[in-house]
Amino acid sequence: MKVRFQADNDLRRVIIRGVLRRLPTADFQSQTLNAIDDLAVLRMAAEAGRIVVSHDVSTMPQAFAEFLRTGHSPGLLLTPQSCAIAEVIEHLVLIWELTEASEWQDRICYLPTFADFRIGE
Repeated sequence: MKVRFQADNDLRRVIIRGVLRRLPTADFQSQTLNAIDDLAVLRMAAEAGRIVVSHDVSTMPQAFAEFLRTGHSPGLLLTPQSCAIAEVIEHLVLIWELTEASEWQDRICYLPTFADFRIGE
């Protein structure tokens, strides 16, 4: 099954537009998630089978670890605000084109480095 993305509220919209410009068929949900805590975002994304893409490198990793104590997640991709937008777009395009959703289950990955971690290993 193809990767499906869910933008966290803090994700720069230019990243979403850049991915969709390069890949019009990519599935990148971007509804506004204002006033929703990290666990709720992760829960909503998991119910929809979507990998969360977020700039929230400070609190989201802890929420992700907590979320995994109760179930499974399609995954979490984090990118600091300071990363070059073009680089983040390129990595998301590569993830969509070259991987399957099952490869990201319960994984947290920091873009653009692809430093990949599995919680609990």
